[in-house]
Amino acid sequence: MAVIKPKDVRGMKPEERMKRLGEFRLELSKLKGSSAVGASIKEPGKVKELRKAVARILTINKEETSVPNMTKKKIKKFEGGKEG
Repeated sequence: MAVIKPKDVRGMKPEERMKRLGEFRLELSKLKGSSAVGASIKEPGKVKELRKAVARILTINKEETSVPNMTKKKIKKFEGGKEG
């Protein structure tokens, strides 16, 4: 569930992004809490996936609010995609 691509995040509405961000943060805090108590985590890689998903959502939100005049061509170049 936590693996989310930047393309998918860009396709979401801002309200949906905030909802998913909240879900990811809640799940991450639960995993970190159980780890801190000493319980073993069934999927230790999930913590890393959740952290990356949260970072992706926050980054794209920041991009869209701070750089509204960026063209699609520049966005693809910024993401490392092919131009055109």
